[in-house]
Amino acid sequence: MPDGSSRESITITALADLSAIAAEDWDSCACPETADGGRPYDPFSTHRFLRALEESGSVGPGTGWGPRHLRAANGAGRLLGVAPLYLKSHSQGEYVFDHAWANAWERAGGRYYPKLQGAIPFTPATGRRLLVHPAAERDVVEAALVQGAMEMAARAGLSSLHLTFCSEGEWRRGGALGLLQRQDQQFHWENRGYADFDGFLGDLASRKRKQLRKERETAVGGGVEIVRLTGDALEPAHWDAFWRFYQDTGMRKWGRPYLTRAFFDLAQERLRDDILLVLCRRAGRWIAGALNFIGRDTLFGRYWGAVEDHPCLHFEACYYQAIEAAIEMRLSRVEAGAQGGHKLARGYMPTPTYSLHWIGDPGFRRAVADYLARERNAVAEEIEFLLDRGPFRKGD
Repeated sequence: MPDGSSRESITITALADLSAIAAEDWDSCACPETADGGRPYDPFSTHRFLRALEESGSVGPGTGWGPRHLRAANGAGRLLGVAPLYLKSHSQGEYVFDHAWANAWERAGGRYYPKLQGAIPFTPATGRRLLVHPAAERDVVEAALVQGAMEMAARAGLSSLHLTFCSEGEWRRGGALGLLQRQDQQFHWENRGYADFDGFLGDLASRKRKQLRKERETAVGGGVEIVRLTGDALEPAHWDAFWRFYQDTGMRKWGRPYLTRAFFDLAQERLRDDILLVLCRRAGRWIAGALNFIGRDTLFGRYWGAVEDHPCLHFEACYYQAIEAAIEMRLSRVEAGAQGGHKLARGYMPTPTYSLHWIGDPGFRRAVADYLARERNAVAEEIEFLLDRGPFRKGD
């Protein structure tokens, strides 16, 4: 390890936005695996994705997501690590639900917001939140980034710090550093080396296999055509259509869409190779779509919307098309986003997700720690219960 690996010699700097650091420098920590020309583990921590959120106004002034990204360097100024970090004035767009914590603390006379959030905005996808350069000492730099974030929160009088949808390794190491550990679950599909979608169906119990086939037939039974687009096959007109779908979903679920229209223009320009867009057309008109991001071994389902209601079309566009695409691209899994017990019947199995939390007030911290211990036990029991009730043939 070069000189500068010790905690005492690491300097932590806050960045007001991603323009303050070169893309190649950020990505040398966020996705060093792309140095061989491959894909990043996930596109969400890359400079191009996070910068698109900022440039499009999806995060920044007026959104409740104020960038405060961290940069760790040694005494010689050599980059050791980075971390996406935001000053949050609400809990929206995080998908780790701490509203009850906020209500409890404010009823007790405290001020929960603003808080610090180590996260990818609007993206409940598991990934690293403490991005360490591969030539640096991981544990030392992670600890320095955590300490720097806690010190920032304490100096500003903030209630808390949260690292959400972090990796399991970060979760375990963060717990050893004294952070509170939270556990939840999502539903992910695992590729068992299937040659095609029929191979996946062959793994299901007979009744479930018939159900899925029927749902796929129903989805396209009204003359619906489904296409998958990525890279240069994506055109601005496709984003015009998807924006209509996204607006409809955003207005109904969140009150307003999280992403601005400008984000999709930047996605066309900079992110199209990271994207798989599923679009549904009937009578020559785009009527529905699902947006996915392509990782090194995972397809990440993100957004769905429609301007016409068709039975089972949501299942087809979001879940079955994703499975089919993952098999064709030889990806290991599909992460289908937050919540959704209905995914279980469609081959998406319960999978733990992780987050880390620092609470400044000792009394509030003890109360949250007690709650999290009980919640972790409940989540583990639910995962075990659901695993026994999946759609796969028994014995597999």
